[in-house]
Amino acid sequence: MTSRTRLRLVAALAAAAAALLAAGQLPALAVDDPPAPVTGNATHFDGLGAPYGGCGLPQSELDSQDFVALNVYNLPGDYSSFPTRPLPPSEADRIGLWNNGLNCGRFVTVTIGDRCTGINDGAPGQPFCRNGSWVADGYNGATLTMVVADSCGDGNAWCRDDPYHLDLATGSLNRFARNGVPVGDLYPNHWNNRHVSWSFVPAPNYSGDLRIGFLQGAQRYWPAIAVSHLPNGIHGVEYLADGAWRAATMNSDMGQSYVIGATTSGGTDFQIRVRDAAGTLVNGGRVYRFALPAGCGGTCSAAYTPVSYTTSDGTGPTASPSASVSPSVTVSPSVTASPSVTGSPSPTGGPSPSAGCAASWRVTGTWSGGFQGEVTVRNTGAAPIAGWTTRFDFPAGQRLASSWNATAGQSGSEVTATNASWNGALPAGGTTSWGLVATGDAATPTGLACTAR
Repeated sequence: MTSRTRLRLVAALAAAAAALLAAGQLPALAVDDPPAPVTGNATHFDGLGAPYGGCGLPQSELDSQDFVALNVYNLPGDYSSFPTRPLPPSEADRIGLWNNGLNCGRFVTVTIGDRCTGINDGAPGQPFCRNGSWVADGYNGATLTMVVADSCGDGNAWCRDDPYHLDLATGSLNRFARNGVPVGDLYPNHWNNRHVSWSFVPAPNYSGDLRIGFLQGAQRYWPAIAVSHLPNGIHGVEYLADGAWRAATMNSDMGQSYVIGATTSGGTDFQIRVRDAAGTLVNGGRVYRFALPAGCGGTCSAAYTPVSYTTSDGTGPTASPSASVSPSVTVSPSVTASPSVTGSPSPTGGPSPSAGCAASWRVTGTWSGGFQGEVTVRNTGAAPIAGWTTRFDFPAGQRLASSWNATAGQSGSEVTATNASWNGALPAGGTTSWGLVATGDAATPTGLACTAR
């Protein structure tokens, strides 16, 4: 078992980013995806460091609490300190499947394999599962889909000798499922290190659109952002500056964090577009427009400050601007509420179409006895809104356990959530989201509705 805590200091990140910017150096794309599936040793760790994991996101902002770390280096037999990150092109043969951060935000489907009956401690220079053998048992074949959120750069045999090693979130081990039923008791009594087989997959049940937030220390002269809720990973961010698209520099090797530039020098308005793991522009070249949040003052103090944005579709700066969000790409259906409109009465006595919102729901994680969900709120009107409230009913006795990014409560089966102080104001077409953990079986809520004010 490995248990790692990583403290990433803002000053160090800023210095690393500045150095990369000055050098014009981008992390090398040097590692192809492995053949699918591959088999490697699996270890586990307790959680991401503070304030960020290796991909540049706080743990609370991950798409799923089922997450993995990939190997930073490909250094079989070398357990010495090797601090260079990201590795330059001259060290391409040393780059592990972390791929200088370029596999951040991708999902992997992991299948439990044989258990080691001997010693599998990752000791340098020692074989895996020595004085024992790999045996199958009743947990073989259990699967779970997990997001890449962290890196394994430790000087042990797991992170150096085994290119297909995965470090799994400890809290996920008992959520592996067979025939849709979580195994429940794989860890700790039936673990003792395992083989797992795994492969990269697109984000499961994807719906909605990207999330964008500024990192701690961000300001107009160091606008560091994190991009998440990705349909198929992220291999680049481009920003519009002085009428031209420019490649942003990755923030060290935190693959979901990039240092962008403003549309005009020294400004606080930004436009970006994103490329996925295939190098394809996300959503056909959709342009995301946003500003440094007023709540940041001169510098963002929170680990992660989400922003609302507006979008337009197209492939360049001449794309027709739009005040509303074009329909998002949806891989599987989500529940969407009909717009609930509030505002001044229209001349006909009906509601004004100038203000309204819609809500959509998705399950982001499941385990025995509980699940995690997310509600996305979109301003569907032609004018900004000052706040919003979402409501829905749990269909089968589920109970709200906790929530974030909203003030939420439950009465009977009905769950009501009102915006937090910082995410209530949405421009026309803007989006935000709030999340929850609930007890009971994961299910689609009924009567999902959103009211704007």
